[in-house]
Amino acid sequence: CGRLSACAAPGRLATAGQLHDPKVLAAQVQRMLKDDRTRSLAIEFGAQWIHVRGFDELREKNEKLFPTFDAKLRKAIYEETILFFQDLFQSDRTVAQILDADYTFLNDTLAKHYGIPGVQGPQWRKVDGVRKYGRGGVLGLASVQAKESGASRTSPILRGNWVVETLLGEKLPKPPKGVPELPEEDGGSDKLTTRQRVIKHTSEPACATCHVRIDPYGFALEKYDPIGRPREKDLAGLPVDAKATLRDGTEFEGIDGLRSYLLAKKKDTIVKLFCRRLLGYALGRAVTLSDTVLLEEMVSEVNKNDGRITAAVLTIVRSPQFRMVRGSDFAK
Repeated sequence: CGRLSACAAPGRLATAGQLHDPKVLAAQVQRMLKDDRTRSLAIEFGAQWIHVRGFDELREKNEKLFPTFDAKLRKAIYEETILFFQDLFQSDRTVAQILDADYTFLNDTLAKHYGIPGVQGPQWRKVDGVRKYGRGGVLGLASVQAKESGASRTSPILRGNWVVETLLGEKLPKPPKGVPELPEEDGGSDKLTTRQRVIKHTSEPACATCHVRIDPYGFALEKYDPIGRPREKDLAGLPVDAKATLRDGTEFEGIDGLRSYLLAKKKDTIVKLFCRRLLGYALGRAVTLSDTVLLEEMVSEVNKNDGRITAAVLTIVRSPQFRMVRGSDFAK
């Protein structure tokens, strides 16, 4: 099912008018969310939301530097993302678990890439306790880490911008024209790390205003290489620094520090943005001012139900906006 409405309730219930009964409607929503066709929801909503849809076709990496980044690995990295979002809906996870899940989905190919032991065979399985390996939640997905990197090096700027725009919903202005590009690869005569080059590069007043907002988030993810592998040194052999200081003076380090900060200080923002994105997906259009009351109701229902994603879905399907949209609009 593409949109949330695409998997229609049984015809007999609709014909009998029973879908107007809130209990019947809730039961049908629960049934639909457990259906294997939620895979389409995981792709069209989940992967699209975090900007990795079609990751298996990503070929923009330096083959000489990253020979293992082949079609098999790309497919495995993408499958992890799909299974993660499919499970969020099927298992009625909380919105917070988008960030703080201590599990992921692995086969032997991806486990080897991540350095996680004990996973044998090509079959996919849910693996708990992965935070100690630097995984868990969308921040730990190699699809995100690799997509928000360059062909030959990491990009704290791209990764930081992804956090700010995708998870926090902030809009940033486009960079000014004429900004020089950073070197394509780690190393060089200056003996600087990518982080050090970024700091030097963005110290100009015209650049600093935006970069002070985004770069710290990207610095926290520097212990992942351009294809999402854990690392302590960059390709030039220089040690990686994942410490971050926000413009308000808040300090944290690495993925664990970033995750903790977002959950402690930005959870309400993330929940509201998730609801907004899900509503837009379900309605097949942009969320407008007239949807404000519905959006607030979604957030309230999620919070009243221990953060459960199903609460947001049920609020949508009970709404006039969803139930009165004509079928032809779903193709938009």
